[in-house]
Parts: sequence; C-alpha cells; structure tokens
Amino acid sequence: MPEFIFANEALIRIGVFGGVFCLIACAEWQWPRRVLGVSQRVRWQNNLGLGLLNTALLRLIFPMAAVGAAAVAAEQGWGLFSFLGWSGGLVMGAAIVLLDLVVYLQHRAMHVIPVLWRVHRVHHADLDLDVTSGLRFHPFEMVISMAIKCGVVILLGAPVLSVVVFEVVLNAMALFNHANLRLTKTVDRLLRWIIVTPDMHRTHHSVAVDERDANFGFNLAWWDYLFVTYRAAPRETHERMVLGLPGMRQVSECCHLPSMLAMPFRKTSE
Repeated sequence: MPEFIFANEALIRIGVFGGVFCLIACAEWQWPRRVLGVSQRVRWQNNLGLGLLNTALLRLIFPMAAVGAAAVAAEQGWGLFSFLGWSGGLVMGAAIVLLDLVVYLQHRAMHVIPVLWRVHRVHHADLDLDVTSGLRFHPFEMVISMAIKCGVVILLGAPVLSVVVFEVVLNAMALFNHANLRLTKTVDRLLRWIIVTPDMHRTHHSVAVDERDANFGFNLAWWDYLFVTYRAAPRETHERMVLGLPGMRQVSECCHLPSMLAMPFRKTSE
C-alpha cells in the first residue's frame, strides 16, 4: 500500500483536489455567504493561474516533494519516530497533528517576520474570498513552505502514508475554509470544536490588523485555542466586513497575476 501511494501520490492529490474544488464551488453558488464585489472571472483566472504556476514550480524544484522526503527518511531510518517504537496508527496520527502544528507556527511567522510578511501579503491582498483564494500564495511562500515541510518530515521520520493524507487534507481544507459558503450557526459552532470553518478563517482576512492577527489555523482549530489566537467573529458582520489590505484596494494591483508576483517587491503602507 505505501508503495502504491508513493507511486501515485500526484494522481491522488489531483483527483481529490478536483473533486473537492468542484463540490465547494457548487456549494458557494447555491449557498453564498457574501455578495462578491470583484469580477469572478478576473479573480478565478488569476488565482487559478497562480495556483497552476505554483504547482509546476514546486514539481520542478521538489520533484517528489514532502512524500519523497518521507520515503528517504524511512529508507535511511531517520527521524524521531524511528526511535520511539510506536505502533503504525499512533505514528501516523501523531505525524499528521505535528505537521499541522508546524503549518500553524509557520503561518504566524509569516505575519510577524517582515520579509516573510511581504511574501504572505499576496494571499491577504485578495479583495474577495472564495474557493480560489485557497490557491492564492506567492511562489516564494510555496517554496519556503515546502522546504520547511520536507525538513520537518525528515526530522520526525513521518511515514509516507501520513504525509500523503496530510497533504490531501491540507489542500482540501484550504479550499473549504476560504470558501464563500454559508453554514448554519449550529453546524459552524460544532465544526469549530475540531476544524477551521469558513467564518472562522474569514475573520483572519479582515482589513483590520487585530482581526487579521487571529485565527491562524488551516486544519485543526485547536492551535488557535491553545495559543490564544482565537477570535470568534469580526466586529462587523461577515456580510459587511472589509477584506484585504488597507494599502491595496485596486483590482489591478490586487487581483492580476503580474501584480501578485511583483507584490513582495513593492513598497506599501502594509
């Protein structure tokens, strides 16, 4: 089974991604949370274009990505888990949870360290939020993230299966929690006990700095509770809150691919 998963990792991820993307896009159309202010065609073309560019770039720089790092670690007997002697199920669960913690900590670092924030603000400059926002990351951020992920996978000795599961879940959750999707209050409240919901993450995309510096989680909501970065709701309603960055409000500078790629090199008030 691990050999099959390793050999077909890319197909598995693409298949799950395509299915989840279509499902969420249809749900957004049926149950939208907000009225979007920017042309969907413009945003989708450029956000999806950035996502495709990142996919190609990562495959070029990291041919086997984090899964390859896991395979090398297993072959060489590297990593913490190789010394602990835990059962397979326990190791897999611990690896997924610890990788998610690393994503949370990395996300916080992106907001705190100025040079990383210049890269990460590409994600926050989106003037609307929907399923395509989950793909909107600058290539520099994707390379940094993958390098960190590969290093952590080797240090942990994370199994190949756990890394594939984590990557698939991370991608699916990025689409889900950026969705312009209306959930009932009861469903949203129950889901927040475990995972990050669209309303929870939308607060993180507020133009207000104190709201932006909250709700850093991507998968598990636990880290925001544990590290006291949880915020239940924005000051405004979700329908009225302003998204994006205060210093970037023009569609031409926020939502076009060339501008997004150049954004880390531009000086702004942010």
